[in-house]
Amino acid sequence: MSEQTMAEALRDGLRDLLAADERVIVLGEDVEAGGVFRITEGLLDEFGERRIFDTPLAESGFTGAAIGAALGGMRPIVEIQFVDFILPAVNQLISEAAKMRWRSRGEWQVPLVVRTPWGGGVHGGLYHSQSFEALFAHVPGLKVVAPATPADAKALLHAAVADPDPVIFLEHKRTYRLIRGEVPDPLPAVGIGEAALQRDGGDVTLISYGLMLHECLAAAETLAAEGIECHVLDLRTIAPLDQAALLDAARHTGKVVIVHEDHLSGGVGGEVAALIAEHAFDHLDGPITRVAGPDVPAMGYHAKLEAAFMPDAARIAEAVRGLAAY
Repeated sequence: MSEQTMAEALRDGLRDLLAADERVIVLGEDVEAGGVFRITEGLLDEFGERRIFDTPLAESGFTGAAIGAALGGMRPIVEIQFVDFILPAVNQLISEAAKMRWRSRGEWQVPLVVRTPWGGGVHGGLYHSQSFEALFAHVPGLKVVAPATPADAKALLHAAVADPDPVIFLEHKRTYRLIRGEVPDPLPAVGIGEAALQRDGGDVTLISYGLMLHECLAAAETLAAEGIECHVLDLRTIAPLDQAALLDAARHTGKVVIVHEDHLSGGVGGEVAALIAEHAFDHLDGPITRVAGPDVPAMGYHAKLEAAFMPDAARIAEAVRGLAAY
């Protein structure tokens, strides 16, 4: 057992995967130098330029090349510098990678992992702060994971590389060095599609993922001092959702608050709310509540604009108080 930051856990995970399997390669913009957030730092010296290599500034091109490598038997890990830059590769991911198994009647697989930082909170402005998880979660054939702890980040990275299908691996950039946690050795297996209960409580259920999980836990601590006990579920995987776990969590308290940083309309929270309304309606004691980013085109650079966009523990606690009063 060792304590690591998210960044350290991800780097160790990449190192372990590269050492264990020569089919694993890492490609993207500036990965040789460590990348913008230094996640791949030192890997070039250890594994050489045939395993760790830079690409042109062309997300569509190098993502397409990685799909070809995956079809050829490799296990490529693509790094997109920011999720904001993934849009040129959307056709490759949605029209090609996601559909390859279906169109080939299962004969072809695309074991591709696309790692990318997402979300705000670091004054990245409108082109370095977006959240696109709902876009990819909407696409059958793609798997989407968003770990919130170092142990889960490392374990889910192993699961993503082992998976026969393409995985969008979201790393919230603010968690890289903010969040620390124990990482067991040996690492327990965490399957894609498995949620995790992070706090037990009997009054209100909080459902979230990524950075917002930590805001939920902070809100839960504040509310506990007021006599409101929160049941906190970390989705970990956005597609496929762990329907059994989220329905159990909803039934446990009958009051549900769903929290995500992405825009409110069309976000992951809407799908989670729909599943609860369809399958656990009789257990609800109040309206399903969502706390999310506003429906504005982008997150501002200024600290006040950024704070106005991002949900935080105070906003979450306010929503829980209102629901608990039912």
